Amino acid sequence: MHSSPRLYKQNFGQSLVLKLFVSATFWLFISTNATSAPAKTPPAEFPVNPLELKTSDPLLTSPTPTPEEQKNLSVALDELNIQAQAKLSAGEKIGAFETWNRELRLRRVLGFLSETQALGRVGAIAWTENEPYQVQVITQRLEAISQQQKSSNDLQLLTALASAFEQVRVPKSALAVYNQILVQQQDTLAAEETLQTIAELHLSWFDYPQAVVSYNQLLTLAKAKSDRPGELGYLQQLAYIYDRSKQRQQAVDTKQQLLVIYQQEKLLTEIPALYLEIATDHEVLGQLEQAFASYQQAYTSAWALQQFFQAGDALKKLVALYSSQGQIDEALQTSRILLQADEQAVNVYGMMNTYDQIGQINLKKGDYPKALEAFQNGLDLAKQLQYQEDYFTQQIALVDKQIPK
Repeated sequence: MHSSPRLYKQNFGQSLVLKLFVSATFWLFISTNATSAPAKTPPAEFPVNPLELKTSDPLLTSPTPTPEEQKNLSVALDELNIQAQAKLSAGEKIGAFETWNRELRLRRVLGFLSETQALGRVGAIAWTENEPYQVQVITQRLEAISQQQKSSNDLQLLTALASAFEQVRVPKSALAVYNQILVQQQDTLAAEETLQTIAELHLSWFDYPQAVVSYNQLLTLAKAKSDRPGELGYLQQLAYIYDRSKQRQQAVDTKQQLLVIYQQEKLLTEIPALYLEIATDHEVLGQLEQAFASYQQAYTSAWALQQFFQAGDALKKLVALYSSQGQIDEALQTSRILLQADEQAVNVYGMMNTYDQIGQINLKKGDYPKALEAFQNGLDLAKQLQYQEDYFTQQIALVDKQIPK
């Protein structure tokens, strides 16, 4: 028997009301229990700074210790450092840094110098041990000390502070302190040493523009007091920086100054390699006339010193440059000189390659008999080396076909 449409609508309405009531009761129950349940403490977003803990320590008998108590405390803190090192060696890294942090907290009582030196020491260890948070809190403390010493003239403390910043790899802060030191130094020698440190720091962090500024200042100082070793060293550093930063013209100018010193100081063995560098710079700059001249100077000065490998390097560059300019006869003539350099150096591999080069140049000229002779000589050397024999055999076969029978 089917229900009437009216009865179905009535039952459906009652059912819907019942479902809504049950659902509302369920969510009210959940909400009430959630409200009445004790709230869980959220985890701390940031760990507590271990250097800022305000806890009593049995080693600190008084907040203002007497000189004798400070002496005893210093000995005790040195012992804590030894204990921490032992823990680290035993693989107890967490315990080691807990001990070091205790030492660092107590070091504040002994003054900024003692604390700063310890911060640098522990910071260097933290960096090596890949403990970034430890490095961070130590750096924060060093920055706080630095802010308090902005107008300080305590050069010993400032030097320790700059060194500590270096140990935690914060070059910008280290440089700021070193510059603060430099302004106050009256001793020229001490100022030069600080400027050297600044220059080296710029260079070690690849800040080439600032390194150039510092080394040029040092060069000026060296020239003013006729310090030839210093002048030489600073020019070498500047040449290195210009090479690394691809500043070719500045590199040439600096190396020309070096060349004068090498000649004046009879540093003859340094000259061929320097000429070769100068020639390469000229070539890159498109200054081909100067490049040719410098390559020739490189090979002749090396030959005079019986540096036949270096002479060969210069001659190879000359051959390539002549070839690139279409000066085939000059390239061939230079290749023959290169062959002599290889022979003097007993460079069998180099001789084999040079014979190949001579053969290729003669091919371009269409002088097939000379090309064939060069490849046959190259094959003889290839057999000695047991290397590239097939290559020279193929070259000989190709050239042989070009020669009328």
